[in-house]
Formats: sequence, C-alpha cells, structure tokens
Amino acid sequence: MNTRNWLDSIQWNDQGLIPVITQDATTLKVLMLAWINRAALEKTMQCGEAVYWSRSRNRLWHKGEESGHTQKIVDIRLDCDSDALLFLVEQTGLACHTGRLSCFYQQPQHTAEGTQWVAVDPVIKNPSEIYK
Repeated sequence: MNTRNWLDSIQWNDQGLIPVITQDATTLKVLMLAWINRAALEKTMQCGEAVYWSRSRNRLWHKGEESGHTQKIVDIRLDCDSDALLFLVEQTGLACHTGRLSCFYQQPQHTAEGTQWVAVDPVIKNPSEIYK
C-alpha cells in the first residue's frame, strides 16, 4: 500500500508553489491564473472554496474574502507533469479585481502606434464598489 501523501505527488516549484488555472465549471471560460501552496490546497480541500497563495500579500488568500466573489470548487485536476492544477469552480460574482468576469480580458491589437494590449471585455462593476 502506498502511504505517500497526495500533496507529495505535486511538483512544487522552488518557492513551494504551483500555478492554478481556474475555469468556470459550466462555461469552461478561463477565469484566472493564481498560485497555490500546500497549506492553501489543504484549506481549499477542507472548505470547498478556492484558497490561493497571494504572492503580493505573502499570505493565504481565500478568494472572495474582501469582495464576496467566491469560487466553490466543483473539481480539481493535476496535469500530467504534476506541475499545474486546474480548478473547475462555480463563480459567485466576478473573478477579476478589475471588475471583469475574467482576468483574461486583454488582447493584442495592431494600431498605428504598433501592437498594443487592448481591453476587449467590459468592466461589469467598478472595483471601487467592490473593494471598500
């Protein structure tokens, strides 16, 4: 019998992190990419909502702790190289702190000034109304 901890199967990077792609479980729209450590993944499994490692805050980040825009876990998958995770979630509210549904809202477009990143998805709610 293999008694190896399931967390030991993950190929954590040098900082003890692994990237997580988060998708809406119904639409499969990619909502965001974040980072997670062992403690955050354990907490995610315990509470059934996405908990990430915030590199900017240097602490665990329960998605929606300030905004109320939580992510209920539907499924978690580990990729073939064991170095990336996929969360399928039921998103409550918006995923992006910019007030958009997804963090992937910019697209390269050719302009007279050259190729630039352009926001192609609308702001649904002003961030100042979300984060008070």
